[in-house]
Amino acid sequence: MARVCEVCGKKAMAGNNVSHAHNRVPRRFLPNLQKVRAFVDGSVRRITVCTNCIKSGRVQKAA
Repeated sequence: MARVCEVCGKKAMAGNNVSHAHNRVPRRFLPNLQKVRAFVDGSVRRITVCTNCIKSGRVQKAA
């Protein structure tokens, strides 16, 4: 499963962990993705969406 929101396309970003001594180590910032049963094109499907899309109402959750 790719770590990508199926609604907005949000995906992992790259950055650095920076210690107090300013040592830099690569890291990834992962989006908060949830598997949700939602209506897609009139049918119920299980999709992976970020919590931002769920909270903003871009996803109509199925009962």
